Amino acid sequence: MVEKNSGKVGPIILLGPPGAGKGTQAKRIAEHYGIPQVSTGDLLRENIARGTALGRQAKEVMDRGELVSDDVVNEMVRERLGEEDCRRGFILDGYPRTPVQAGWLDGFLESKRAKGRAQCGPLIVIEMDVDYNNLIERLTGRLYCAHCGRIYNVITQPPRVDQLCDFDGTPLVARSDDRREVIAERLKAYEQQTRPLADYYAKQGQLVHVNADLDVDAVTSQVLRVIERSRGADMKSPSWSA
Repeated sequence: MVEKNSGKVGPIILLGPPGAGKGTQAKRIAEHYGIPQVSTGDLLRENIARGTALGRQAKEVMDRGELVSDDVVNEMVRERLGEEDCRRGFILDGYPRTPVQAGWLDGFLESKRAKGRAQCGPLIVIEMDVDYNNLIERLTGRLYCAHCGRIYNVITQPPRVDQLCDFDGTPLVARSDDRREVIAERLKAYEQQTRPLADYYAKQGQLVHVNADLDVDAVTSQVLRVIERSRGADMKSPSWSA
């Protein structure tokens, strides 16, 4: 998208309901700054596939139909963030999900700074605000590439060739949970489960809002402006908007 930017950036957390465009913006940020997108879903799958000790623990729990504990997820995150490609910064995808996990992450980052081993700059938490009706339209029209993970929308961001990924030509598919009858439940679950996380960061003065009702490029411009501003700002001041 844009030439790589040197220097430290992030870590970056994107918050917002399903359909807000977090996945699209995360990929653009990663390409712009040359930093990795760290997904807890990918970490779980990779650890299970490799048969690591953490992966075996997670598999036993998942096979019982239970949620993997914060301790296991936190340790996977700790290991991943210690890898070389995270040295300049990273985007967290699907983590933290709760104020408890956010508290662990705060402690982890602070310990790195205290030891003089800070991998990156100040934490950047961006909430992507979208009108409810826009969310419904986006979710019901969303398509994604199963090969590269890029996301499209038949109304707001259609592929250049109908039903085919612009980058690798893979046929696009709709997510099973993007059916209208399940969207309302997903949005309700977001408010119940994720809203406390946004409140956690807002109380610390770390939450930044962007208007995600705009087109994709305009949202990217806002997000990059927030990131660039934060690279030279304290971010300890009260919440502010882009």
